[in-house]
Amino acid sequence: MPDDYAEYEKQCERIRQENAKLLDGFAEWLAARGLSEKTIRRHRENMDFYLNHFLLYEDAERPEEGVHRAGMFLGYWFIRKAMWASRASIKSNAASLKKLYTFMVAEGRVKQEELDDLKMEIKEGMPEWLATIDRYDDPDIDDPDEIWGF
Repeated sequence: MPDDYAEYEKQCERIRQENAKLLDGFAEWLAARGLSEKTIRRHRENMDFYLNHFLLYEDAERPEEGVHRAGMFLGYWFIRKAMWASRASIKSNAASLKKLYTFMVAEGRVKQEELDDLKMEIKEGMPEWLATIDRYDDPDIDDPDEIWGF
C-alpha cells in the first residue's frame, strides 16, 4: 500500500472507475451468451464485491492482479467479511469468478493459463472452503484455530 493514504484512495477511485467499465462489459458479454437478467445481476453483484471490496481492501489491486487470489477470497476473506456468506454463496462467487476471468481472457486482459490455474484452484479448494464455512457457522465451535485450521 502506498505510504500516503490519500494517494491510495486516489488509486482505489481510479480502479473503481475502471472496474465499473469492466463490469459493464462483463454484463454485456454475459447477455450475449443468453444468460437471464437475474443471473447477470447476480454475477455482476458478486464480482462488484470481489473487485471493489476484496481487491481494494489492503492494497489497490486491479482485476488482472487478483486472478491468483481466489483461495484467499473464497476460503477466508469472504467468509469473514460477507455476512451473507454461505455454502451457496461461496459456490455462486466461484462460478462468477470463472465467468469474469473467462471474459477477461476473451478481452486479452489475462492469459488462458491464468484462467486454467484459477479453475484448478477453485476445484481443489472448494471442499475445504465449504468445510470452513460449516465450521465458521457452527455455534459449538468458538476456537478460531478449529475454524481456520491454524
